[in-house]
Amino acid sequence: MRTYATAQNVGGRSAQCDATAVRTARNGARAFVLLDGIGSSDEVRDWTRKAAVRLARAAAYRAAAYRGDAEAGLRAVYDEYAADPDRQDPYLRKYMPQAAAVVTVTAPGKPLTVAWAGDSRAYLLRDGIASRLTADHNLRRVYPPTATRGGGNRNVITSCLGSPHTDEELRGACNHPAIETATAEITPGTRLLLASDGAYEPHEDAGHDLFAELDDDPLTPTVRAFVDLAVGTSRAQLPPDEHRYVDNATALLADLT
Repeated sequence: MRTYATAQNVGGRSAQCDATAVRTARNGARAFVLLDGIGSSDEVRDWTRKAAVRLARAAAYRAAAYRGDAEAGLRAVYDEYAADPDRQDPYLRKYMPQAAAVVTVTAPGKPLTVAWAGDSRAYLLRDGIASRLTADHNLRRVYPPTATRGGGNRNVITSCLGSPHTDEELRGACNHPAIETATAEITPGTRLLLASDGAYEPHEDAGHDLFAELDDDPLTPTVRAFVDLAVGTSRAQLPPDEHRYVDNATALLADLT
């Protein structure tokens, strides 16, 4: 029986530019990937779908063959895209597809590992609590809100798959590396959520309890309801002539035990 499910809602955009992928290695290592493509076009959609599969394969393979973790897979694919001469060109790279990326890897007898570049998120759901494992790479993190200012724009991300910037460059400019990582122990009853900003932001802004929204069975209708509610909540905050701005919403929900 499949122990994970994904769901997407295009929102008001012209194309669904988020993508998910799951790959399992022979030794049982499994990679879960979610990418949030930047922009809304067929080109971004197609690139993001291919990149998600590429990343899931790399993460699962490296976890199995090299006893690697989520970071090993993401860093390998990140570096491959960054090495493209066109992406090294400051002008040309503005027109090349990119995506916020999050990847998690599970392997028998090992903790969950997480790696990300951008603002797609990973959560663990257990014991009535949704625990966030990632920290967004965006201007809100670079310029946090204070009592006298609103902080940086959370929708401007500072790292992503397809960027040529190194860890050192981004530490200097944004006080975080290009790729960050985390680990977590898997305990009985644990669920994993990967979500694009179009899926988690509306719930967060409305004060919804993520654990309550995602605690039902079976997985497929639960995650479908989650993304549909995210889009519906976004639409409700905008006048009808601005519904085209409602973002793609994508989520992956998995039972880890």
